[in-house]
This record gives sequence, structure tokens and C-alpha cells, in this order.
Amino acid sequence: MKIALVSSVFPEGSSELRERLHSVKSNGADLALLPECPAQTWVAATSNASSQDAEPAGGPRESRQAAAARAAEIALLGGSIEQTVDGGRLNTAVFWDDHGREQLRYSKMHIPDEPGFREAAHYDPSTNAVQCVEYHGWRIGVQICSDNQRPTGCQMLAAQGCDLILNPRATERTFLETWITIWRANAITTGCWVASVNRPEPEGGVSLGGPSVIIDPFGEVQLFEDPLVVVTLDQSKVLEAKQAYPGYLAIPSATYAQLWRDIPSRQAWPHGEPD
Repeated sequence: MKIALVSSVFPEGSSELRERLHSVKSNGADLALLPECPAQTWVAATSNASSQDAEPAGGPRESRQAAAARAAEIALLGGSIEQTVDGGRLNTAVFWDDHGREQLRYSKMHIPDEPGFREAAHYDPSTNAVQCVEYHGWRIGVQICSDNQRPTGCQMLAAQGCDLILNPRATERTFLETWITIWRANAITTGCWVASVNRPEPEGGVSLGGPSVIIDPFGEVQLFEDPLVVVTLDQSKVLEAKQAYPGYLAIPSATYAQLWRDIPSRQAWPHGEPD
């Protein structure tokens, strides 16, 4: 699998995105990964939500990304802020295949709320299923930004036979070492490749930016400052890692589920369980 790490956002339309996708496709990429909420500005810089921030699934922002993937004949992981049918909002990543057809939709579960990341004012924590999609013989899953900081989702993907975890993000360079530690732990304990692309530069007074990242299933790190780079991933490393320690350890999901049920909400969620 050749994956393009495209550290750019495209809030003004799809022509630049089409050009970028054509460029990485010409370099052999099978799949392009964009940052978190790549089709709009970083609205979570403040708590000021707007009706223009969100659109229904399949709305103009998503349609432009699907069309760009179809035109370049490349699979794409992008997304938008999704307006749900019941009036809620979700930070949603969408995986389109090389024909622009939606194959996977996943929404962010873990929502920060602090200066520069007032995300709770813009979208709700999702309760959607964590699942994989198969593409070109690879099983691919998604964890959006802070989801990576809670390893349960990655473990659920591993239990479904995931090979590659895509982690679009919007983070500050200051905390890169913390993120690398967590990515490495998630890669090693799941036996999966982990790929992450960041929003490229400061926005709205928030010091966003930092490298794109590839972690192999044994925890080896590659950082890429180039905003447009294509990296080859070797699937045989996934098999090797899952057969080695700690990859071969069982994932007793039923036991985990019962243990979580037995923990009162006030202990699991010090500030109250989210609605």
C-alpha cells in the first residue's frame, strides 16, 4: 500500500484538492490521508459556532472531496462537520474509494474543550461503531485526533483484524513527543500501522502544525515535514507483529465489557458521563 500524507486543508473549494490528489496519484499513491476537518477552517479556535459550520452527510464539502477522489482515481480519507438528522453535530471522517464511493463513515468520540480547541461548542461526542473497511486487501480503520489518546478504539480495530489505523488530527507541535508515545504504544499493542496527518499551520491564534507521522507495527517512527509525501507500507510487517509479543495476546472483549459495566460512571468519568 502506498499512502499519501497530504498536510493541507481545502476550505475554499476542490480545485486545489484535485491537483494535490492527481500529484500523489502520479507518484503511485493508492490512498490519500487528509487532516482533521480538512474542508473548512479550524472553527474550534473559538466557542463561536455557526450554522455554516455543519452540513448533512453527503453535503457540498463531502461531495467535493468525493468528486476529487473520483477524478484522481485514488482512495481518500477526508471529512467534515456533519449535521445529523436529529439536529446534532459530529466531527466525521469519511473514506471514499478510488471511484468516489463512500466506504466508511466514522465520527470522533473524544472531544477536547480548552483554549484553541473549543470543540465541544461545535460537535458532540459520537457513539458510533468502531469498524474497519477492506481496501486493496488491507483492513483500514479510523481514529480522529484525540481518539488516539484513548486506546480502546485502536484495540477494537485490532480485534477486527485491522492492518492500518488512520489518525487525521489538529494538534500543536509542542505536544508532539506525547503523541508519538501514544502512537507507538497503539501500534505495538495492536500490531497495526498508524498514519497521522496534521493541519499544516497556525489558524485563528492556535499554534497548529507539526509533521505527518507513520508508525510501523513494531513502533518504529517516521516523521515527514513535507506537506505532500508518499510512503510505502509493507503488510507483511502486520502479520509479523501480530504473531510476535505482545501482538499475539488475546483480546478478551466480553470480559473487558463486563468490567466496564461494573465501574460506576462517577469513577469512569470524574466529571460525569457524557450525554
